[in-house]
Amino acid sequence: MDEFLARLRNFDIRIRKAVNSQMRGSFRSIFKGTGLEFSDLRTYQYGDDVRAIDWNVSSKGHGTFVKVFREEKDQTVFFVVDVSASQQVGHRHRDKLTATKEVCGVLALSAIHEASNVGMYCFSDQKERYIKPANGIKTGYHLIMSLFKLQPVSGKTSIADALLFTLNALKRRSVVILLSDFIDTNYEHNLKALAKKHDLVVIHLYDQREVNLPKLGIIPVYDSESGRMAWVNTSSASFRATLHDTFHQNQIQLERLCRQYNANYLALDSQEDFVPKLVELFRVRK
Repeated sequence: MDEFLARLRNFDIRIRKAVNSQMRGSFRSIFKGTGLEFSDLRTYQYGDDVRAIDWNVSSKGHGTFVKVFREEKDQTVFFVVDVSASQQVGHRHRDKLTATKEVCGVLALSAIHEASNVGMYCFSDQKERYIKPANGIKTGYHLIMSLFKLQPVSGKTSIADALLFTLNALKRRSVVILLSDFIDTNYEHNLKALAKKHDLVVIHLYDQREVNLPKLGIIPVYDSESGRMAWVNTSSASFRATLHDTFHQNQIQLERLCRQYNANYLALDSQEDFVPKLVELFRVRK
């Protein structure tokens, strides 16, 4: 646990140094997202954003009015983390799940100091761990410790159920950070609903062996989620092309869906240094 925390702190320091050197303004705004609540009305002035006009009030004929918002004081950062068996693909010392825990951990460590409330939901095809959003450093470190120690009960995946749980659990608009390899189907409707209601960040973890499998001839491949074994010819050109194309088509569709509903999308190779990409994500979110 101490080694895990030390790595997270090192990542956090690197991110903060990069953010402070490349961007102006508060690092806090990265996690505040669009946490705004309605405050008052005032008459329209030249230069105001027309999207802020309250058409219902303005239509009464007493002038044009715009909505005035203020930043919510109790913004929540909520992590939705896929811990299913497909996340255990990768190198022995650093599979997708290990990378997912590190990315989630360093973002949680940063959010502890920047946001009012932090919470987490870890899922497979069931609830593996739920930490209700709460305030304070104690909650943040409890979240990181729970994430580090977590041993999933089920190997299967249901992203749709996890998103539905999140929709029901979070009553106010929050920053939701979803981390998964997205090896699942029929979750798109709930993803759209979550992106409409909350400030959504999608982090897509993958392993190179899911994109470019080494040429190993005919080998047995075990599906850890279904429990089935299949023999595949990894040297087959058609098999390799299908594997590559399937991954990229799924990635393109997910990225397009996020862009359509104003969610941030980030793809991470589980073996890469993720700090530069997180810094770029923060720059975009400014």
